[in-house]
Amino acid sequence: MSTRLSQLFVRTLREDPVDAEVASHRLLVRAGYIRRQAPGVFAWLPLGLRVRRKIEAIIRDELESFGAQEVLFPGLLPREPYEVTNRWTEYGDGLFRLKDRKGADYLLAPTHEEVFTLLVKDLYSSYKDLPLSLYQIQDKYRDEARPRAGLLRGREFSMKDSYSFDYTDAGLEVSYQQHRDAYERIFQRLGLDYVIVKADAGAMGGSRSEEFLHPTPVGEDTFVRSAGGYAANVEAFTTDAPAPRSLDGLSPAEVLDTPDTPTIATLVDVANQKHARADGPEWTAADTLKCIVLALTALDGTRELVVVALPGDRDIDMKRAEVAFAPAEVEAANEADFAKHPELVKGYIGPWTADRAMLGGSAEGEPARSITGIRLLLDPRVSEGTAWVTGANEHGKHVFGLVAGRDFVGDGEVQIGSVVAGDPAPDGSGPVELARGMEIGHVFQLGRKYAEALGLKVLDENGKLVTVTMGSYGIGVTRILAVIAESNNDGKGLIWPKNVSPFDVHVVVAGKDAAVMEIAESLVGNLEAGGLDVLFDDRPKVSPGVKFGDAELLGVPLIVIVGRDAPEGRVELWNRATGERTSVSIDELGSALAAQA
Repeated sequence: MSTRLSQLFVRTLREDPVDAEVASHRLLVRAGYIRRQAPGVFAWLPLGLRVRRKIEAIIRDELESFGAQEVLFPGLLPREPYEVTNRWTEYGDGLFRLKDRKGADYLLAPTHEEVFTLLVKDLYSSYKDLPLSLYQIQDKYRDEARPRAGLLRGREFSMKDSYSFDYTDAGLEVSYQQHRDAYERIFQRLGLDYVIVKADAGAMGGSRSEEFLHPTPVGEDTFVRSAGGYAANVEAFTTDAPAPRSLDGLSPAEVLDTPDTPTIATLVDVANQKHARADGPEWTAADTLKCIVLALTALDGTRELVVVALPGDRDIDMKRAEVAFAPAEVEAANEADFAKHPELVKGYIGPWTADRAMLGGSAEGEPARSITGIRLLLDPRVSEGTAWVTGANEHGKHVFGLVAGRDFVGDGEVQIGSVVAGDPAPDGSGPVELARGMEIGHVFQLGRKYAEALGLKVLDENGKLVTVTMGSYGIGVTRILAVIAESNNDGKGLIWPKNVSPFDVHVVVAGKDAAVMEIAESLVGNLEAGGLDVLFDDRPKVSPGVKFGDAELLGVPLIVIVGRDAPEGRVELWNRATGERTSVSIDELGSALAAQA
């Protein structure tokens, strides 16, 4: 039975929704695939569900090809398992928490590691039961502070999450590679370009972690790649510290007047005007040491200040900072913070003062470690023997020739400086370039973190209890749908790839002649008998122009127009991807469609 547009539950819109920022959001709403219910929450209409189910079918096919088995957990889960792993607290404000009528705590699951682990613990106890891979396609919930871009960042979203269970590290490697290979096949079948990048595991924990990113200008992630094959998101990018330099023969540090220089740019200008370098070249921002004060708020509400010192030609990347200091929240220090610490002189902070009471009163000649308890963390480029121009912790004064390892040391290293094009890849494969991407998949080697916390053990070959090692693998199903829509559209509407299109062909009746309608009915029946899924625009009182506009908007890649030439046995075949429109004999339509599929 054909799907008739006259009966399909859909209404197309001529105008873009006012809150839509990206093409996929605009077009999916206008074409009647989804409807907004609340910020970051959408209802799915018949057309949207058709595309979504085709994506899910491809995912299921590839996962089950290596033996993964499907289960389904509820979205509403009790607090206790997440309390054991501490994620009830670690998730912070991103977790939807609620109570039942008896006062018991529940959550809307943002992810399901805990309950998968407990399910396997409940049913399996021997190494003979492993390896095991389980997966589900289920809705997830995260209380995004700023849901945006339609399905690309919402509060409710569908995700495929799968988990592997092995009792040896070698087994985990095999399971991880099986999932990784399946992901490549899935994205290839979906027609999505992707880059596999090294990633930070974040709150998930574990060791090896890789993201599948789809390169797109609307992507929320920045990643780097080199011509030699290195790829990583910026959070996982690392900079090797330069080799230590000798301290012998270095000039002593000197405090000089630098009035009205609260920024790196003003400091460089004054330094070149008043304190020209003896060795000839001009001072640049790369010669300066920028000290930035950050405030870290722990899960228990405790607030700590840290000073991060990095070269003046770099800024702090807050996404990298969030990863580095997780689970604490990170923000720039505010005026109240500075009021509590007058020793932090805004615009002139440095790890050394004029009287050598370096950052908190270290003894004469000894490197300082903190300003009255405030940790000093160094960018890896601030290595032993490097000399800097930096604040003297006094208004209008800077220190010239301050040497790391001689005049100051840090309390630790932190890699949160901005990554710029041309930075060397850490594997030696050359300079990197920066690009934008959207995460479409993520694979983790979780290891034994969750199994240890929840007591998942099995008996090995020797009858000894061993802790199971796990992998976790996610694909954002509804995000992928939006990414495909984002990448496959023109100014007039969607253009779905054939593997996920809601229909194989869209038949449009252009004309009110009864004979034309009769021919179209027969043609649709023949196409369906040939195994094609047909959307039939049989609306009797709608003009051809409106029908063509809807056909462009809905995005079925092949459109057949049954018009005035139909009585002579000819129809028009319209390929939305190429824009080509060709007159085709009705008798040859099947082969023409097959040739363009």
